[in-house]
Amino acid sequence: MLGDALPHYLLVCLIFFAAGAVKGVVGLGLPTVAMGLLGLFMTVPQAAALLTVPSLATNLWQATAGPHLVQLIARLWRMQVAVVAGTVSTAALFPWQDDGMASRFLGACLILYAGSGLAGWRLPAANGRWAALTGVAAGAATGGVTAVTGVFVLPAVPYLQSMGLTKDELAQALGMSFTTSTLAMGIVLIARDELTAAASLQSFAVLLPALGGMLAGQALRRTMSEAVFRRCLFWGLLMLGAWLALR
Repeated sequence: MLGDALPHYLLVCLIFFAAGAVKGVVGLGLPTVAMGLLGLFMTVPQAAALLTVPSLATNLWQATAGPHLVQLIARLWRMQVAVVAGTVSTAALFPWQDDGMASRFLGACLILYAGSGLAGWRLPAANGRWAALTGVAAGAATGGVTAVTGVFVLPAVPYLQSMGLTKDELAQALGMSFTTSTLAMGIVLIARDELTAAASLQSFAVLLPALGGMLAGQALRRTMSEAVFRRCLFWGLLMLGAWLALR
């Protein structure tokens, strides 16, 4: 039994190490890369449950590693509430039934995300009275995508990138938003009996590879051009998304 399971476990560990390395370099991408690769050989709910602990740990680390957290909470709390509401309500209205459809939707999201990154596209900044409403809309939409695919980059990442935050503020804002999405997804998985005790133990088992990858990525970030890495990442996600959408 153990011998049969070991190659599968090592493959999953390698995926989480790679996903953690991506996050270490660019500050995001762990759930996107992990869900995309895990989706090649397991269902979306299974992959989302496996992602819970590594995602929560790495995002809490990112959210709290800096002096801007209190300021960002005051600025983005409405968006975070909308993320939770969007995730829970979408999960209640559209339960997982057709995993093939969920995988194809995940592929489409990866294609959209990678295409926007390669094109250098950014949302225009919202000003004045529209800023709060735009944040709520972005949070609710992110929650909806999260509930269906287990990936929470769209449209949260483009929205946060449009806010004119400094590099360090953006890193913490991404960590905070991803932490909220992970917790909201955890609520959904528990309600659906997908995040069982066994699934939680399996998720803990891939925490160290994810953290090791994140540390390696942070070290790599100091020795290479982030722009080059981001282009490689986006091309990789584009091909992965196309495979998931068309298979």
